Amino acid sequence: MEAVCEQQVHGGDDDEEEEEEAGADEAMLWSFQEALERQTLQIGASACGATAVVDVLKALGVAVAPEEADRCVQTRLRRNESPLPDYLLSRSEAGATHAQLIRGAEEASKGKVMGRFFHLHPRRLVRLIPWLARWIQNGAVPVATMNMQLAVPEGEEVPDAWHHQLIFGVAPNAVFMTNPLDVVSEGEVHQRLCSESVLLIRREDVLQRLTPDCCLSSLSDSQSDPRWKALDVEGQVRQMALDEQQEQDPPKLTHIKIPAAYSSGITLFVVRQTELGQELLNAPELPLL
Repeated sequence: MEAVCEQQVHGGDDDEEEEEEAGADEAMLWSFQEALERQTLQIGASACGATAVVDVLKALGVAVAPEEADRCVQTRLRRNESPLPDYLLSRSEAGATHAQLIRGAEEASKGKVMGRFFHLHPRRLVRLIPWLARWIQNGAVPVATMNMQLAVPEGEEVPDAWHHQLIFGVAPNAVFMTNPLDVVSEGEVHQRLCSESVLLIRREDVLQRLTPDCCLSSLSDSQSDPRWKALDVEGQVRQMALDEQQEQDPPKLTHIKIPAAYSSGITLFVVRQTELGQELLNAPELPLL
């Protein structure tokens, strides 16, 4: 009888430990229904960053008009009517970087809200779900900056851009995000959060802007960013044009790869004048794998 009681007691301890462990992997800013009602849908072209900032401030108790958030974030637009070299330059920086989101949230909240970015590329030694859960439980609001051109489901078209999404909750092997409302597996999110700063540009977007008088050499001569030369963007465009002339079917290149202004990772936003704000400032960088 004593042995049975002892087993029951131990079993209870194990159950409590399992519950605690499960709890470490779960945290929600909003329920799914609340997210459905409260999320802000994309407020304009390339404005996923400003859209995320609106919801960050909302979650932290600061109301701001979408137009004001967009002004503060300073969303950059694609120059669709430009010649190819300038078009590609505009594509490499269209939208916003995490630094613009941090500045934008700070300005729009009049200094009340601060943010800090954590790089996830190169790969970091971190268990993503428990790390996010702990910060969310303490009151932080995460925004993911992801390369959506990675982890593309088989049969689906490669997306056209990177994306900022507010994370309103996590559960074991699940990340809940807004704009659009989505539940994504940890593995899928981790792949998109661990990316080189590059962007794929579709074949048709290149060829329709490639004119005989196009000065491709300017793609390699950029003094401000040597990655254009390192990636041989000029050579990629010439190869794509050659494929077109030779009517390669299927073409060798469906996309060209260009440098991107964005870094993949997580920005955590908190109210500045709090213990959590101080903790965020003092938190160590995530260690490299």
